[in-house]
Amino acid sequence: MDQNVITCAELPEMALQQLLKPYDLEVIEIPDTETLPGSFWGDPEAGLIANRLYVRPSTPVQSALHEACHYICMDSGRRRQLHTDAGGGYDEENGVCYLQILLAGRLAGMTSDRMMQDMDSWGYSFRLGSTRAWFERDAEDAKDWLIQHQLLDQAGQPSWQLRSK
Repeated sequence: MDQNVITCAELPEMALQQLLKPYDLEVIEIPDTETLPGSFWGDPEAGLIANRLYVRPSTPVQSALHEACHYICMDSGRRRQLHTDAGGGYDEENGVCYLQILLAGRLAGMTSDRMMQDMDSWGYSFRLGSTRAWFERDAEDAKDWLIQHQLLDQAGQPSWQLRSK
């Protein structure tokens, strides 16, 4: 796992909070000296409890957006019970990865290109060999899943809504 990824400390102040505000997801910043609450993978990976996303300065942006997108993509019943393990199946996981790439393009201090690079560096694996190849040539099912759940509009842009069912 390559540690050469953009961290939350490298983002402009309040950038993550501003991006996630439409989703009613509260970003809680924890000092690097403290353990992250709700982190499924352990420090420095982002944590989720209810509608709170926990990050440290050392948290990779890809981790923060991945967990945020799990929150966005899960149904309302799971969201009400959310503590640490976002769960979800194969289709949802692909939707999460697709949405995190789109949202990265709207995050100050980040780009979709850099998100795909960081996902590869961090160890994501896709059958076409890279995140970019998957996103550009093999992710139509993920995009369709996001549209079906009204998380993207028909043009493939974020709807800024949470999944309801």
